[in-house]
Amino acid sequence: MSFFIPSAMAAPAVAPGEPNPLITVVMFGGLFLFMYLMIIRPQRKRSKEHRSLVENLAKGDEVVTNSGILGKIGKIDGEYLVLEVSDTVELKFQRAAIHAVLPKGTIKAI
Repeated sequence: MSFFIPSAMAAPAVAPGEPNPLITVVMFGGLFLFMYLMIIRPQRKRSKEHRSLVENLAKGDEVVTNSGILGKIGKIDGEYLVLEVSDTVELKFQRAAIHAVLPKGTIKAI
């Protein structure tokens, strides 16, 4: 059949019913932009804030851990710290386990 109809006229550049490849590329680009703005960027911001919080811990700060334990920092040894939970109980945690620093006097108020 190819010798009756020239090949250039028989097959169009984009077959009818198939999506335009440029639209597909634009959709993937839009999806990546959406993922960056909604997921990657906020996660990096939270990670940066937590790193700053952990680096600025000091003896005497009242903190809450990821597990919900409230205490006062008694001693800091490198990547570990000793948390004074009560008068007789001291627990050792990694710095990264600290969730938040509380205002002074919070533990007494509870």
